[in-house]
Amino acid sequence: MGRFNLTDSQISDVETRLAEGATHPWELGTRAQALLEHNVRDFSVFSLTLPSTSVPSDTSSAIAPVFSIAKGVVNNRTVVNGNITGPQPLVTDDSAADPASIGPAVLLANWTNLGDGVDYAGAALDQLNFLYEKVPKTSDGAISHRTGEVQLWSDFVYMVPPFLAYYGLLTNNQSLITDAYTQIKLYRNYLRDTSAGNLWAHIVLGNNSNGVANDPGHWSTGNAWAAAGMLRVLATIQSSPFASDMSSEQDDLADWVSEIHAAMYPHLNTSSNLFYNYADEMNTFPDAASTALLASTVYRLSLLRSVHHYLPDAEKCRQTLFSSNSSGLVHFSSDGWLTPVVNPDSFGDEGSDSPESQAFILELQAAWTEWVNDGSQGANGALRLGSVNGATIVFAAISVVWILLF
Repeated sequence: MGRFNLTDSQISDVETRLAEGATHPWELGTRAQALLEHNVRDFSVFSLTLPSTSVPSDTSSAIAPVFSIAKGVVNNRTVVNGNITGPQPLVTDDSAADPASIGPAVLLANWTNLGDGVDYAGAALDQLNFLYEKVPKTSDGAISHRTGEVQLWSDFVYMVPPFLAYYGLLTNNQSLITDAYTQIKLYRNYLRDTSAGNLWAHIVLGNNSNGVANDPGHWSTGNAWAAAGMLRVLATIQSSPFASDMSSEQDDLADWVSEIHAAMYPHLNTSSNLFYNYADEMNTFPDAASTALLASTVYRLSLLRSVHHYLPDAEKCRQTLFSSNSSGLVHFSSDGWLTPVVNPDSFGDEGSDSPESQAFILELQAAWTEWVNDGSQGANGALRLGSVNGATIVFAAISVVWILLF
């Protein structure tokens, strides 16, 4: 059996490929989040504390790429956006949601008083106002993922609610944090497919006038995006002074993540330990990207809420993704790209060199490391879950303990 962790050199390759490949707004935002989680946890929402208003000298180099993303986007937005003023996205894009994913990095740059003369606060406020004043909405208030018409994508939950919640946290604004929760609730109402065991559809509403057709299929990465976004909002609420007033919202978010786990993991291909690109469509290709991101959410839910049910599944996926043989890592190219992965520019097709998949690996490694450092809570808990398929569950639980020892 091969080894089941990445070396520092291999992680460096993953980060380098991510830096080289991330150009689209959602890739920049996801890269920033992954770097915070993996390299500077104290400035991630998963630290469960307000970040420091200054950056310690021993952290400055690790957080510098995050601030570089924020500075580059804010400095360029006037030119990119056509020199307009007032409500506007951080980057002009057909997606109303993707530019907002960069918002937390911009907010953090402002919070830490970089002193570089860049108006991060104004840029973040313009992005916030753009979402509320310029982007179309459903009749019940769900902000559209697209600018041209009302269309809801599961990806949105990772892009917008974490920005709203983080803005609320840093400005002591409970209404914004509450709306982050509300947006997730609304999206769940539209996208959760109860006829498919609560898998989320990918894209609903709209009439294709913006060039993107509806996609009612249960895209695995979309389900993972949703779960990961929910957990970022949950962690933000827990970090806020409003945590005690928002206990029911926290319960809902944790339950909704568990709901996605319960919907997704029965569809895991037990031969490859990867999800199909569309979870319940076995004729679609295996996808390591969604497998990585969803596994990270299992460790995060264990850390945040002591929910351990799917740890054996997540650990099987992690071991598979990080396994190696005599030729090297099985699921990475020689220069560090995760494979096989969905094409980030064409979600129905298999691709290669996916920046978002690199970010997902960093998020998985970060979540797993924190879980181990926290004592691997729940590592043996799976033994108590085996009522129907006990032998399989016992094996998975033992596997979790084995990897911690070796």
